[in-house]
Amino acid sequence: MFWYGNGMSGWGYGLMGFGMIVFWVLLIALLVGVFRHNWSHHEFSERRPGSLTADQLLAERFARGEIDQQEYTDRQAVLRAHVR
Repeated sequence: MFWYGNGMSGWGYGLMGFGMIVFWVLLIALLVGVFRHNWSHHEFSERRPGSLTADQLLAERFARGEIDQQEYTDRQAVLRAHVR
């Protein structure tokens, strides 16, 4: 039971402290990585180009002011003419 004499030497305490620091750094890095992956995946899935229809995308551009009302109605008419 007492194979190591009176206890650990300085190297034992140093390695134990270093191991604890490495453990916490890896755990925190893992948690940050999982959080960032989930956050970026969530943002990407909401704004995926295929998730919006052409009408929704056109309405969004009109709402942001990128196109005026005349261009909006013209493009909407073109979209409706090409719908099968």
